[in-house]
Amino acid sequence: MNKVILMGRLTRDPEVRYSQGENSLAIARFTLAVDRRFRRDGEATADFISCVAFGRQAEHAEKYYRQGLKVVISGRIQTGSYTNRDGVKVYTTEVVVEEQEFAESKASSDANIGSYRSAAPTPAPAPVSDAGDGFMNIPDGIDEELPFN
Repeated sequence: MNKVILMGRLTRDPEVRYSQGENSLAIARFTLAVDRRFRRDGEATADFISCVAFGRQAEHAEKYYRQGLKVVISGRIQTGSYTNRDGVKVYTTEVVVEEQEFAESKASSDANIGSYRSAAPTPAPAPVSDAGDGFMNIPDGIDEELPFN
């Protein structure tokens, strides 16, 4: 079985190209900085993992992914090799993306890439109504915090 799940931040905007021909295919390449669980000498360390996405996954990356964004991807490791211009054989390892998701809200992402954004604190949920219906009242102003429309 060849299955990889990673969570990390994009080190730069994805590089997207389209294949030639009648049915062109989007190909996105990006690198994820994935924190290691254990620290060396008290300092955080990370691995930089090359990823490639095809088709709709690549188009999604082109449209929404930016440097600093935290994402979760799953896919498979693929190895390969080629001979460069100097005649030296180069070995490659990358993750072929099969699924991808955002790992944080846009507000958190903007804060992590250095943009200033004033975020209002999340309002506390209102207590359960006395009506006995088991539903919680939704406080005013929470609309901006919901991940959907």
